Order: sequence, then C-alpha cells, then structure tokens
Amino acid sequence: MARTVWDSTVGKKTVMAVSGLIMLLYLVVHMIGNLKIFFGAGEFNHYAHWLRTVGEPFMHYEWTLWAVRVVLVVAVVAHAVSAYQLSRRDIKARPTKYVHKKARASYATRTMRWGGVILALFIVWHLLDLTTGTVHSGGFEHGKPYQNVVDTFSTWYGNTIYIVAMLAVGLHVRHGFWSAAQTLGVGSRTRDRALKTTANALALLLTAGFVAVPVGVMTGVVS
Repeated sequence: MARTVWDSTVGKKTVMAVSGLIMLLYLVVHMIGNLKIFFGAGEFNHYAHWLRTVGEPFMHYEWTLWAVRVVLVVAVVAHAVSAYQLSRRDIKARPTKYVHKKARASYATRTMRWGGVILALFIVWHLLDLTTGTVHSGGFEHGKPYQNVVDTFSTWYGNTIYIVAMLAVGLHVRHGFWSAAQTLGVGSRTRDRALKTTANALALLLTAGFVAVPVGVMTGVVS
C-alpha cells in the first residue's frame, strides 16, 4: 500500500506537502533561536548548549538534537525526491511546449525549482560553515556559536550567500505553504485569501528574521 501511494502523483504531492510543513516548523523555531544573538554572546552560547542537553537526564547528551536532525534529513530527502520525480513526471506528460502560452505564474512559482536547488546547496555550505567549521572563515571555535556567526557575517561572501538563500526561503515558503494547503485539502475558495495572506506573512517574517542577523553584524549591533 505504501508503494502504491508513493507511486501515485497524489501520494508524492502529499509527501512533499507534509515534509515541507515539517521544515517550515523547524524554520520558525530556528529563526526564533537565531534572534537570541541580539541578547549577547552569553545568552546565545547558552541557548546553543541547551539544545544539546534537551531531555536530560532521560535523553543522553545531544540525543534529542540528533533525533531532530534525523527527522529533518528525512524530510529534506523526501521533499527533494518527490519534487524531482513530480517534475520529471510533468515533463514526460508534456514533452512539447503549449502552442498558446499559459498565463504567467507568480515569480515564486516560476522559481520554485531553482529556489530548491539554491537552498540545497546553501544547506551544505551552512553545515560546513557553522556546524563542522570545514569552510569557516577565520578560526572555528567549538562551543562558541556566537563568535562563529560573527566571523561568518564579517565577510562579504558569507553575507551574500546567506541573504540570497534567505530570499529563496521566502519565495519558497510563499508558494509552498499555499500549495501544501491545497494538497492536504485545507484550501477552498473561501479560505484562499486567508491562506495566501498567511503564506505572505510567514515568508516576510522568516526572511526578515533570518536576514536580521547578518544585518546586525554588518551594522555593528552584533559584534
């Protein structure tokens, strides 16, 4: 039954919608955590340490954090695979272009695929920069995320990569949230305006919240 559901277009769209909502929830929580950087190094570093001790003593050190990471990896892979397969299925079903052009879709809709690629590449860079320190500028300090964040956003390329990726996040959320609602049967004519307004608000909130950190470093508010 699971294979039958997965092989169907509706099944892939449902997987894409649910995995997208899981990642959206993570983004909201992650953004709130990031904003703690404006309360100083002590507060931010303490928060980062707390993430590794959530659930103790029932959960061992970092077990909860790793559980969250596993869920996120599964969600990202499921989202990416279902999106790719749906894209390939759409191309096979329509190998030639329409004679009459369709009405122009929104910018977010037309850039969903490229936005997904940008975000996938960003996730890799972000992990190598602030989690493993492999591509981190300057000296990466384990257990001192505040200092590492300031190092990253003290470089022009660190700011550029991050801000471009966060703009892609905003566009992705703006279209993805509304699409997920339609796929899961929440959308309707009466709710359409409210759903689009919510999608726009979430996209704006997340983009502004995430971009506030590099802007804070660039302006010297965070130093």
